[in-house]
Amino acid sequence: MYPGVLSAPRVPGRSRPAAPRRPWRVVAALATTLALAVAGPTPAHAANPYERGPDPTVASIEATTGPFATAQLTVARSAVTGFGGATVWYPTSTAEGTFGAVAIAPGFTNTQSAVAWLGPRLASQGFVVATIDTLSVYDQPASRGTQLLAALDYLVGTSAVRSRIDRNRLAVMGYSMGGGGTLAAANTRPSLQAAIPLTGWHTTKNWSGVRVPTLVVGAENDTTAPVASHSEPFYTSLPASLDKAYLELNAATHSAPTSPNVTIAKYSISWLKRFVDDDTRYEQFLCPAPRGSAIEEYRDTCPHS
Repeated sequence: MYPGVLSAPRVPGRSRPAAPRRPWRVVAALATTLALAVAGPTPAHAANPYERGPDPTVASIEATTGPFATAQLTVARSAVTGFGGATVWYPTSTAEGTFGAVAIAPGFTNTQSAVAWLGPRLASQGFVVATIDTLSVYDQPASRGTQLLAALDYLVGTSAVRSRIDRNRLAVMGYSMGGGGTLAAANTRPSLQAAIPLTGWHTTKNWSGVRVPTLVVGAENDTTAPVASHSEPFYTSLPASLDKAYLELNAATHSAPTSPNVTIAKYSISWLKRFVDDDTRYEQFLCPAPRGSAIEEYRDTCPHS
């Protein structure tokens, strides 16, 4: 029944009797064979150890709430240095391991409430997310960039959720001057994994030094930071060799990122998953370039893999 198990093979040219049978080895071999037959093939481990959550679908990245239950904590201005406090959203379970972290800055004269909707939405997809207040609501983009980095340093350094975070998988986002700050932060810290400026505003138009995968989001009817003088030159100036994309929201205004927006959410989630988590399952939503009535224009450097 089991050649090579029940008896030792004959060796040509030798007359010496075959080695005696060893019943305990036969029993062990049979037990192993039966166990494998019952259990079936060993499941393959994910090639990427940073994948979090089930296989994505269009419905899952458009949903208001992702697969992870979340909780939040308030970080007082007095408890930190370098930025003005924050609300931190995080997945409650660490059964799948640690998570990437994202810091998000508001725009000129805004508090964190302007970007608050992004906190639970992104966290429920498997990220630790801090929506920050700036030291002053009048802070310029360069300062907002510095504060985004200070918030990330706090998250991985002394925050109550630091054990949940992989300090090597960090990203920045921001709205308006916070979007300009996002570009500044990415330019300052090339070790970041992703950057997403949302209807960004900055007097600097050349970002050729950025080495961080960047999704630039503009709005067709933006009169505060018109795409022709902000988002489009930002994108064009980024290195051609960089993983980058430009998403222009159809018929949207400058304030589009300040309230729940399915298009912003689904492509921000996909970008963060692809580059913070190295999760190529999300590349299907970015390459080939997405189209639809909510998108006025989309440019990118596909393929990313």
